[in-house]
Amino acid sequence: MLASLFVDQRVDSLLRSALSAVQGNALKPLTALPPAVRRRLSGAPIQIDGNVLDPDLQLLLRVEKLLPGRGKHSVETARANLVSLSRLVSGHPREVQRVTELTVRGGDGQLGARLYVPRTAGRGLLVFFHGGGWVVGDLDSHDAYCRDLANEAGVRILSVDYRLAPEAEAPVAAEDAIAAFSWAVEHAEDLGVDPSLVGVGGDSAGGNLSAVVAQQCVLRGLPAPALQVLIYPAVDLVGRRPSRDLFGEGFFLTEEDINWYRDHYTPNPSVRSDPLISPIFTEDLSGVAPAYVVTGGFDPLRDEGNEYAERLAKAGVPVELVCEPGMMHGFASILALGGETRAAQLRIATAVKNTLNPG
Repeated sequence: MLASLFVDQRVDSLLRSALSAVQGNALKPLTALPPAVRRRLSGAPIQIDGNVLDPDLQLLLRVEKLLPGRGKHSVETARANLVSLSRLVSGHPREVQRVTELTVRGGDGQLGARLYVPRTAGRGLLVFFHGGGWVVGDLDSHDAYCRDLANEAGVRILSVDYRLAPEAEAPVAAEDAIAAFSWAVEHAEDLGVDPSLVGVGGDSAGGNLSAVVAQQCVLRGLPAPALQVLIYPAVDLVGRRPSRDLFGEGFFLTEEDINWYRDHYTPNPSVRSDPLISPIFTEDLSGVAPAYVVTGGFDPLRDEGNEYAERLAKAGVPVELVCEPGMMHGFASILALGGETRAAQLRIATAVKNTLNPG
């Protein structure tokens, strides 16, 4: 036992040295190691509920625990921590043909947004809402992912800087998302896209907002998305499922995190079952946009995402559900890794390309 403890301390010391030596692309020294070495550094394989955590993600979790200032503490600290983590995992942002800062319509006034045009672009557009529990995250935190997705899918990406809690409580973010998507459809020609090829998507809280947009476009008689891309979405702020207990500690998104985000976004618990906030509570899902839903085998939100996809299918909505067995929450933005993480990211891009960049 003492020998094992010594080895663990030695490994942590080496990882700290790697982190302190580089900043912008801090994972590069680790990802450059041979796979067998990375596997040894990551520790014994983690197997839960029939799934085995990808060893590179396991190593990343070990690195993440060594970052200074971990924990929420305050909204300001949480926002700063996400910026640091984004720099760690995003690698070198990819070049695109053009990035344009612009404003779009929000629920009450104008919102900042960023349009990514890839070098080879079709006529499709994905309106993207970043994750971060409706409290953290911004255009910069997901800049690298939007660049990568634009290039791989061959579509324009419009990333929207919706208003965050606690400054803006629910359902402000939802109304911002609905208004921004509608603006994108109205201005499709100005953006260089076909209005019939405008989709909506996002990760985590952004997946929540994307599901809300798809529903509300039907309910409000607005032009509907051509596709909704729900990446490990949070769709239920009321109930809990077995994956919350299985993966609520040690896999990046914790039970404490989930409750902290929820309480900031919805300080009034009585609103949490409103479909504008928890889209899984919508009774009739018929007619909403075709969906690509991706969940992670080690994500506490896994079961609610899977259940929502099943409900969509039962309502007759064309839906593809992909549960990535070795992935955890947040994997889509971890662009510095290859292997299974990269393969899962490319599957998302392919789904977007197939619908929004046909032919």
